[in-house]
Amino acid sequence: MASGAIFSSLRRRRSPTLDAFLAPVDLSDVALVQTLLSVAREIVSCFSNRCFFFQRKNSRSLIRRVEAFQLLLEYLRDSDSGSSCLPPTAVLCLKELYLLLYRSKILLDYCAQSSKLWLLLQNHSISGHFHDLNQEISTLLDVFPVKDVLLSKDIREQVQLLQKQSRRAKLFIDMKDDALRILFFSFLDEFENGRIPDSAELRSFYVEKLQIVDADSCRTEIEALEEQIVNHEGDIEPTISVLNGLVAMTRYCRFLLFGFEEDELGLENGSRKKPKKRMITREIAETFFTVPKDFSCPISLDLMRDPVIISTGQTYDRSSISRWMEEGHTTCPKTGQLLAHTRLVPNRALRNLIVQWCTAHGVPLDPSEVMDAIGEGFTTACPTKAAVEANRATAKLLIQQLAGGSQAGKTVAAREIRLLAKTGKENRSFIAEAGAIPYLRNLLSSPNAVAQENSVTALLNLSIFDKNKSRIMDEEGCLGSIVDVLRFGHTTEARENAAATLFSLSAVHDYKKIIADEMGAVEALAGLLREGTPRGKKDAVTALFNLSTHPENCGRMIEAGAVTALVGALGNEGVAEEAAGALVLIVRQPIGAKAVVNEEAAVAGLIGMMRCGTPRGKENAVAALLELCRSGGSVATERVVKAPALAGLLQTLLFTGTKRARRKAASLARVFQRCEHASLPYGGLGVGYAFADNSTTAREASFAEIESVPQSKNGVFRLSCV
Repeated sequence: MASGAIFSSLRRRRSPTLDAFLAPVDLSDVALVQTLLSVAREIVSCFSNRCFFFQRKNSRSLIRRVEAFQLLLEYLRDSDSGSSCLPPTAVLCLKELYLLLYRSKILLDYCAQSSKLWLLLQNHSISGHFHDLNQEISTLLDVFPVKDVLLSKDIREQVQLLQKQSRRAKLFIDMKDDALRILFFSFLDEFENGRIPDSAELRSFYVEKLQIVDADSCRTEIEALEEQIVNHEGDIEPTISVLNGLVAMTRYCRFLLFGFEEDELGLENGSRKKPKKRMITREIAETFFTVPKDFSCPISLDLMRDPVIISTGQTYDRSSISRWMEEGHTTCPKTGQLLAHTRLVPNRALRNLIVQWCTAHGVPLDPSEVMDAIGEGFTTACPTKAAVEANRATAKLLIQQLAGGSQAGKTVAAREIRLLAKTGKENRSFIAEAGAIPYLRNLLSSPNAVAQENSVTALLNLSIFDKNKSRIMDEEGCLGSIVDVLRFGHTTEARENAAATLFSLSAVHDYKKIIADEMGAVEALAGLLREGTPRGKKDAVTALFNLSTHPENCGRMIEAGAVTALVGALGNEGVAEEAAGALVLIVRQPIGAKAVVNEEAAVAGLIGMMRCGTPRGKENAVAALLELCRSGGSVATERVVKAPALAGLLQTLLFTGTKRARRKAASLARVFQRCEHASLPYGGLGVGYAFADNSTTAREASFAEIESVPQSKNGVFRLSCV
């Protein structure tokens, strides 16, 4: 919450950067008094009848002080001599009062609207904020020239009384509230020691003492604590690890105390309950919002999800710079400086700014719910034993509901397992060990769209943990059910998450062939790549890429139309890079090369990627053309050599491409050089290569990779397979 950060800065005597905290400088004395009176009246009208659950005495005391100031300001406004003839010291005090009133308003609003659990945790800190304000009011009243301002006897006595009360006031911490805070932490200690607190005591604490009386209010408290985790500052208590434990414990109590029959009618009908803050998809977000330049990775130009700093001081997204280094580069992409080392230091300050920007605009950091946009890095940090044990206890309740609950209850349980499995290998491990996978498999065939979507996404989240991949694949009928969701799922998100699940499972080499042989799997992935949403196409192409790494899947992918879909995807910027990478693997086999040659748009699509693609995309495109010449015979070689503008593109790539791209470009250029005496109209490619061959790097790369190729009787050259 923004106000939480404000109070943190106030507590440390930092100057808040809010326009509301700037005192008015251009107002006349009369206008200044009127402005102050308006603020004071707003505070009194909003909070005088408000019932504060915590900080009751401190809030009432502050409101009474504001009421006293209101009387003073009303007198100054109504008295012609009072407001028009104020001494300079009084005007200065009134401007300071403007700041104090606004800080009072924000503090009272914070106490009125914040979650009960968070106010309980911050009991000492917030009491300190009230005390700070009281001290500053006391100082202001000491400076205010009461004798120099024309005041009535009653108003003067009111001001003097307020002055005495402010001087005597001390820091007040409600002992009853603090006892509740200590009790809250005692429950956490029990989880930390491997014991589950007594359910009657938990009910007494949450229901009777905190008045959290239903599942909806409990969920609101959980969301508020999670928001504090996201916006957490390092020097604020409690720490993130403690907050994670408190969130886990409260989630356990939500199901222990209030059950699973939440929104039963809506869940049975397959409708979705609208969240209070719906996160829009990344694609829509990029349509309506311009990502700040400082938040974009210099390599991918996308919003950075995990910004890191390299040795030159430049910041990149971790995935992009890691891939850059894996390709053999030893320089900074932006400055060209030689890297002193390859260590990546998280840029936490920038990450926090990106998270705050995404939260403010409703933009997810990642389109998939598997990697939660906000707080993934926070919620996985230093999981305490208390958090793990509370989540384990919650998982047992959820699986019991999956096993024998109502349809609505099972839907709720599947959703919560989906959320619980988002973060932490410990969560994913004990959920699977407790037997969730068979019950989630059963829900995949549910006629309820929400149940199906939650169950397939839960399996996706669980599959991120490597040991769970075998559990899912070994579960009878589970793979077939996932493929059925991919083919016939009730919602787009369910189909996309089914594709993402196949991608996750296909990371294991032994499963690639099994998945490809599953009836309808490759066909459905190809269909999603052709007609899906941007996110769906990304899920489909990554799954197809994984499947193409198994040599025995080539024929199956051709038969299922995956090659046609991959060729068509070359023109889609969002998936072209992965599509070209998959084609590189497919054309290594003669049957795959023949299938690609038969696609009219294949060579043109790869040439287009060499011209306009990403560095990795250009690399994959030239590699695919080279493999096509090697495995596709004279027909493939002729089609590649005849491609227009290829000479210039190769020459450019030899000097500006990645290390692997330069090597592949040199190899492909050598193919053309060996064809100089043939009858193919290759349009001066030998000249282009001759120029490029002056480069020591290109020459060494080409001789390191290319084998000699014999000339055929008909004058056409064929490359040998490497």
